[in-house]
Amino acid sequence: MAGSKQSSRWWLYGLLTIALVCVVAPFVWMVLGSFKSEGELRKSPPTWWPETASLDNYTHLFSRLDFGTYFTNSIVVAVAVTAGNLLFCSMLGYALAMLDFKGKKALFTIVMATLMIPGVVTFVPLFVLVANAGLIDSLPGLILPFLVSPFGVFLMRQFISGLPRDLLDAGRVDGAGELRIFARIILPLCGPALATLGILTFLGSWNNFLWPLVVAQSEKSYTLPVALALYSKGQNSTNYGLLLAGATVVVIPVLAVFLAFQRKFIEGIATTGIK
Repeated sequence: MAGSKQSSRWWLYGLLTIALVCVVAPFVWMVLGSFKSEGELRKSPPTWWPETASLDNYTHLFSRLDFGTYFTNSIVVAVAVTAGNLLFCSMLGYALAMLDFKGKKALFTIVMATLMIPGVVTFVPLFVLVANAGLIDSLPGLILPFLVSPFGVFLMRQFISGLPRDLLDAGRVDGAGELRIFARIILPLCGPALATLGILTFLGSWNNFLWPLVVAQSEKSYTLPVALALYSKGQNSTNYGLLLAGATVVVIPVLAVFLAFQRKFIEGIATTGIK
């Protein structure tokens, strides 16, 4: 019996190791490829380790492109979208979880229904609304449509539903209003859910490509993914070295955010939606 358990454990470790290699290998290839010359990247058969490591791709990325503007735009958009989702999704989640009002179930049903609608379906109507508001080729046009997400509302509602209502009753007895209860009692207890929502929202906004590609119509509004996609393509071919160097730089902020909040993220995933 003990031998079979030991054998099954080794099989599990082996499968997990293979899965880990499959996930990590593309990122390792991306980082190593960013130090290769364009000729080596196009070489067949491909090489794994750079034959002659070079920083030319990064030099090109930081000197010839307006990297500071694109990076700043990406940071502003991602941070603003993340902050908006943390605030508005938690407020709506609190209302759906703890408050009693007419149409509450219908509103939650609508939120759940919107989760089933593909983003492509709402892309054109959303673009028309932004265009009519005069927000084309501006950072507000990249930010405002994504300040609230149905998934964020659902995530926060599920987490807040698991909090004890006695805390709210105690606050109301002390004369606290709903806004004060939300800010002083609910939000401090929502750390894991907020970390989870923040990481997922930041990741989605940072890597968003299609919407900025359509709305940002000049260099002053380009984000990093759009700028890399446009400027890595030459007249007849793609500059893969520049693309890999840019992709490596783009991954660094996301990795830093995840490492900073990974404990809260894992806790939020484990405790949200169990009910």
